[in-house]
Amino acid sequence: MSSRAAVLFALVAVLWGIPYLFIKVAIDELSAPAIVFARVALGALVLLPMALRSGALDGLRGRLGALLALALLDFVAPFLLITAGESAISSSLAGILVASVPLMLAALAVRFDPEERVDGRRLAGLLVGLGGVVLLLGFEVSAQGDALLGAGAVLLASLSYAASALLYKRRFGDLPPIGVVAGALAVAALLLAVPAALAAPSELPSADVLGAVAGLGVLSTAAGFVCFYALMALVGPSRASVITYLAPAVAVAAGVLVLDEELTAGTVAGFALVLLGSWIATRRAAGREATASSPGS
Repeated sequence: MSSRAAVLFALVAVLWGIPYLFIKVAIDELSAPAIVFARVALGALVLLPMALRSGALDGLRGRLGALLALALLDFVAPFLLITAGESAISSSLAGILVASVPLMLAALAVRFDPEERVDGRRLAGLLVGLGGVVLLLGFEVSAQGDALLGAGAVLLASLSYAASALLYKRRFGDLPPIGVVAGALAVAALLLAVPAALAAPSELPSADVLGAVAGLGVLSTAAGFVCFYALMALVGPSRASVITYLAPAVAVAAGVLVLDEELTAGTVAGFALVLLGSWIATRRAAGREATASSPGS
């Protein structure tokens, strides 16, 4: 890996590992619709001019229905679910549960992607990863109703990310990624404008919250996607997708170091099983490139 690729890899890991921290800060004063609207609107404002200059939006003509579905699956639904979920669980646990996206993708691909097939390796990976999720829910959530609902919301977000990756592969794989992402973010902002207005705060949020929302939109969303696609261009989608395994580790570190969240043996063990299962279930034979999925929560 070149030095430029290594820098991009580290940047994306951080940019996609810190949104859980930003969300945890913002959710104290803002509603989930307000946070997510601000996030996708800022991301669209940054990416749309770049996509327009490069002509990357041209291929979206005639695909508005698919673009609407992508906006819902890749941004609106998972961002709302994760943000709402973090009102009941820690940011580090949310980051770990999102690491189950490759497991969800492997499971969905069995039914919806003809190129995939069930084999012993994939099944073993799914079972190991599922064991990690169960361990996390058992140790970190226990029988607390609100926490169970929060964790469930984040797992549903992971499922939505996985479905969006399959949709992207089927309907947008031939287009420049930055155009697809910019267009989907703009559609997501339109969809969330009214709910966000109805849930707007009665007074100006604190500087910390405003900074967290700006970080979500500009850093984690816009800059994160730009760096990810630059990394993909250098090393290919399969190697770039390793970010899926590293970003949650950044989320855990940020939660522990900045928010003083507890790091337990159950967390470490569950995280390890989720990552191991994801790696086993999605590992490909040499020479085969995976379609890039980008859960930049």
